[in-house]
Amino acid sequence: MQENLRSQVVTQGVQRSPNRAMLRAVGFKDEDFTKPIIGIASGHSTITPCNMGIEPLAKRAEAGIRDAGGMPQTFGTITVSDGISMGTEGMKYSLVSREVIADAIETACSAQSMDGVLAIGGCDKNMPGAMLAMARMNIPAIFVYGGTIKPGHFNGCDLTVVSSFEAVGQYSAGKIPETELLAVERNACPGAGSCGGMYTANTMSSAFEAMGMSLMYSSTMAAEDAEKADSAEKSAITLLDAIRHQRLPRQIITRKSIENAIAVIMAIGGSTNAVLHFLAIAHAANVSLTLDDFETIRGRVPVLCDLKPSGRYVATDLHKAGGIPQVMKMLLAHGLLHSDCLTITGQTVAELLKDIPDEPRPDQDVIRPWDKPMYAQGHLAILRGNLASEGAVAKITGVKNPQITGPARVFESEEACLNAILAGKISAGDILVIRYEGPKGGPGMREMLAPTSAIIGAGLGDAVGLITDGRFSGGTYGMVVGHVAPEAYVGGTIALVQEGDSITIDAHARLLQLNVADAELDRRRAQWQPPKPRYTTGVLAKYAKLVSSSSVGAVTDLDL
Repeated sequence: MQENLRSQVVTQGVQRSPNRAMLRAVGFKDEDFTKPIIGIASGHSTITPCNMGIEPLAKRAEAGIRDAGGMPQTFGTITVSDGISMGTEGMKYSLVSREVIADAIETACSAQSMDGVLAIGGCDKNMPGAMLAMARMNIPAIFVYGGTIKPGHFNGCDLTVVSSFEAVGQYSAGKIPETELLAVERNACPGAGSCGGMYTANTMSSAFEAMGMSLMYSSTMAAEDAEKADSAEKSAITLLDAIRHQRLPRQIITRKSIENAIAVIMAIGGSTNAVLHFLAIAHAANVSLTLDDFETIRGRVPVLCDLKPSGRYVATDLHKAGGIPQVMKMLLAHGLLHSDCLTITGQTVAELLKDIPDEPRPDQDVIRPWDKPMYAQGHLAILRGNLASEGAVAKITGVKNPQITGPARVFESEEACLNAILAGKISAGDILVIRYEGPKGGPGMREMLAPTSAIIGAGLGDAVGLITDGRFSGGTYGMVVGHVAPEAYVGGTIALVQEGDSITIDAHARLLQLNVADAELDRRRAQWQPPKPRYTTGVLAKYAKLVSSSSVGAVTDLDL
């Protein structure tokens, strides 16, 4: 671990006086040079409601660090609003921002030799970006979630941002008038906080709580509630204790704790993006993890929570029902969590959960009793076949029967597919193929929320399949398969699909198959030519050159 600035200043004395002078300019007094220096990586931004409430949390964390005997140093990190950029060229920067955030936190903390870091994030990539940096640096660290948005309301229904996307599909299909479309859009997002269902942000915050890198109950708190700021201050105090006892991220981010996180992701019906992000986090922490490990855990963990996008409730409802600790205790009681995992508090998982009941309260139905789950097995299935020799990820909640064989409808971009759906050119039984949207081919692996929501809005969720080498929003559900690898841009079989080809998606058999003879595929492969890069300069060009396959987390330092 890099020697910290505090020890350098103390041991080198006069030799370090220029450094001391700079620190005095930002508020250090003589007595402060013996205190641990704590970075506060703040994702505050008015770009998105997910992050616009973070500044008060950073201030509370700063106060907590000072009161606990540390010296806070706040710096900024970026964010991309997935919801605003969704369906546009700008969405190509979303997954890229995960790496930018990780690199920024690592750069600031390492350049200033900080003793620890408290990262505060809101929108989807803030969480994995911060965790990648924490795992790489291995200095004491804690993550503070900016908090979830409260639900919007219209016609007696709870709304989230996904309601607005689905309303577009309903309007295009003639199911609702324009006045209702506008009413949903105006009421879907009432204030600060990350998207309210069990979408990617709430999935990752919940997983970090389960992994032990965030405080109990913190992952499902509303951004605008007072307890969120209280939790930020408590997190700061906890971090100071971790520094004094040198509890390091790689002691907490282990194979066992990642398995705990994946079990919770399955139990709460979390986002497909969690697969991609945990592969990357494991890589950064030097932990062995593969796609098949997700399938193993899926087979033994039921879906316990009735949460949007395919369910009825939002994250604030889960919080009132007992939150992630209640879900964890149920898993622990049935032998599906590792009880001895260390957490940032210094306590083990078993110690933190000892006073939580084994079963949820009977006066709520957000968290189902163990013997009445939403689904008997997890919802994120890993599919393989000639269309995905490296694997693909299917989200199968909200689908009556996750099996379909039908003709391919091939699109070279998300926009082309969406236009066809909105124009009524897609029929029941079709399997939509959206390609050249992978990590390298997009580049950036865009999320396909617009077309998948349009399918749901048109009433075709159970009747149409969709496969892509891109990603899905945590708000997506239906017969959808993403992260298809190898991707089209590198010559994966998805690049060889032709209009009308028969494709089978079978989650029960874990199969994604192009029903075309091998000889014909060999002929097509011999004729295939890689496309020219869409970007030749700037961050997307650099990303496309460095990024690995989605099957190993789409990391940018795999072969360095």
